[in-house]
Amino acid sequence: MAGEGSMFRLRCSLLGHGQDVRGLARGLFPESSFVSVSRDRTARLWVPDGGFTEMHCMSGHSNFVSCVCIIPPSDLYPHGLIATGGNDHNICIFTVDNPAPLYVLKGHKNTVCSLSSGKFGTLLSGSWDTTAKVWLNDKCMMTLQGHTAAIWAVKILPEQGLMLTGSADKTIKLWKAGRCERTFTGHEDCVRGLAILSEMEFLSCANDASVRRWQISGECLQVYYGHTNYIYSISVFPQCKDFVTTGEDRSLRIWKQGECAQTIRLPAQSVWCCCVLDNGDIVVGASDGIIRVFTESLERTASAEEMQAFENELAQASIDPKTGDLGDINADDLPGREHLKDPGTRDGQTRLIKDNGKVEAYQWSVSEERWIKIGDVVGSSGATQQMSGKVLFEGKEYDYVFTIDVNENGPSYKLPYNITDDPWLTAYNFLQKNDLNPMFLDQVAKFIMDNTKGQTLLSTSAGRYVPGSVSNAVPPAIGVDPFTGIGAYQSAAAKVENIYFPKKDAVTFDQANPTQILGKLKELNGTAAEEHKLTEDDLIVLEKLLSATCNTSTETPTAQQLQTLWRAVNWPEDIVFPALDILRLSVRHPTVNENFCNEKEQVQFIILLLKFLNPKGKQANQLLALRALCNCFVSHAGQKLMMEQRDEIMTQAIEMKSGNNKNIHIALATLTLNYAVCLHKVNNVEGKAQCLSVISTIMEVVQDLEAIFRLLVALGTLISDDTNAVQLAKSLGVDSQIRKYASVSEPAKVKECCRFVLNLL
Repeated sequence: MAGEGSMFRLRCSLLGHGQDVRGLARGLFPESSFVSVSRDRTARLWVPDGGFTEMHCMSGHSNFVSCVCIIPPSDLYPHGLIATGGNDHNICIFTVDNPAPLYVLKGHKNTVCSLSSGKFGTLLSGSWDTTAKVWLNDKCMMTLQGHTAAIWAVKILPEQGLMLTGSADKTIKLWKAGRCERTFTGHEDCVRGLAILSEMEFLSCANDASVRRWQISGECLQVYYGHTNYIYSISVFPQCKDFVTTGEDRSLRIWKQGECAQTIRLPAQSVWCCCVLDNGDIVVGASDGIIRVFTESLERTASAEEMQAFENELAQASIDPKTGDLGDINADDLPGREHLKDPGTRDGQTRLIKDNGKVEAYQWSVSEERWIKIGDVVGSSGATQQMSGKVLFEGKEYDYVFTIDVNENGPSYKLPYNITDDPWLTAYNFLQKNDLNPMFLDQVAKFIMDNTKGQTLLSTSAGRYVPGSVSNAVPPAIGVDPFTGIGAYQSAAAKVENIYFPKKDAVTFDQANPTQILGKLKELNGTAAEEHKLTEDDLIVLEKLLSATCNTSTETPTAQQLQTLWRAVNWPEDIVFPALDILRLSVRHPTVNENFCNEKEQVQFIILLLKFLNPKGKQANQLLALRALCNCFVSHAGQKLMMEQRDEIMTQAIEMKSGNNKNIHIALATLTLNYAVCLHKVNNVEGKAQCLSVISTIMEVVQDLEAIFRLLVALGTLISDDTNAVQLAKSLGVDSQIRKYASVSEPAKVKECCRFVLNLL
């Protein structure tokens, strides 16, 4: 950045886009280039040539383009890639030299309004559908869920595996390896932008007209005020903590050392976006479709004619007092032109004067020591705000939000509408959503058309809603087993062979003392309430089941035995554990596995086991439920069930990490390992991502080396023969998490397995 006293002035104005410029990103190739995206459905790459030239125009979206980011260079794409997100719910990925997308990422259910790229090709997207998604190349790896309204801003932090999301629910969330670690509260309205200052600090801006500086640890270090309306974007200068913001008060503001050092007004209501180039120049996009570049460098400043043209444009702008920062204006009390003889006291200070019955707004420029006219203040008809397309409803943005009163004494309803929508379809959806009588359809559609002055872009596609025909409406291992230690392991000076992964079969919990289990069951049966008591016959039945499934007999378990077991595992929590132990052992038998895991019974079975995975419950039950889940993996029916219910099971199981019971940690690590074995076979990307996230999360808390070993085998199994999974594991920072285990001396298997994993990473 240039010296203290220097000010930013216009470098150039770039015409090309037909509508609002909604997003900007600093380009990587060629140097000092940038990419812009617009409501006109295009993205454009601009390269410097004194000013800037449009190098090419990219199109791939079927609706407005709302955000853009650059994906850093890789071996495959040495110039990096361009990612754009749009109102068509899609993300398009472009190379820098082709106007058509390389590929399109589909998965969000509403507008994609924010993008950020990280190392190893990861991309983070935020959407109005309240979720953020992590993408790797052309696949969605994980979905971050937790916000209750649109996610307007996303950023990947420099420290691996950390991500930030800012939402219309007024909060910011920090995610680590796909799990929410912390929620930042303080903003009083939708969070619209995020910017990274360092590994430990970041900035946020919001519709509450404030900027906040935060520490990753959760505290808000500072609040900056200066804007008088929504702040839409924030961008940091290279190598320092100074930053720029833009907003709905027609201004770009430059902040130095925590103070607003300069305010630049623009002849457009909404200043949507900004980015800072490597040379410190600022690029700004606004609702008038024009991109403007501002510079501190005297040699890059625009010619006197261009400066004058910009000033004239500014002077002719109409300012609506409701959306500017002019406060309540009483024209009769305003001074005349003589008021401009006194100098201003700070840069960007505004003054209103009355000249020939007209109210004019001026702004003080410190660098030029004069008042510059920034527009005429028009009567507040209220139309401007509606026309400027800035109406927020449920955290999303619309051209209009109408209030509809269906009958005089009933409630009124909000009807959001964009001029690109079909009025009939909007009316139909509105009536459906609010459970209103379809006979109002014509009225509501006519109301929309009358009140948008015909500003509708009627689609003529076959799917268009035609009144009266609701039917065509379109609603939108060698030598030793490392797990049992059976077979003496001879450590030789020879090269160690990878006997650890990829693991092909599930690991089960087989050890048992049937006599002890039955003894405990009988003892507790004596204390059970009448309605739970088992008869002598029942106990004999369970004894037979136990011997049939512990391989001490060749009999096949019977239906009666399974019914009796089911009654026993539904005992009260304080006495159920011996019954759970019998379940854990017997579910390894194909007949039992098939019976409990088949489509008819599976719901009850999973509900039962998940009930015990309650952090407040008894540890014995938690342990046996986890072991039973691990043992389900021995047969096809159990594997199928475990994979179908993966989301629920993993989410509940991870809660078991918080205790310090090493047996529970080993069972949890084994469950993760069994999932890794299955996922390695089917190559399910989202499943692998979830499993990696779980491994990373458990690694943080587990101390026991047997549990660590099983997690390392799980990790190795997941990433074997899958470059995508390797990249994802790197981007989650798993390599730095496990490095310390490469020097464990005992047991040797931990160190060896860890080194094999690190070789892959």
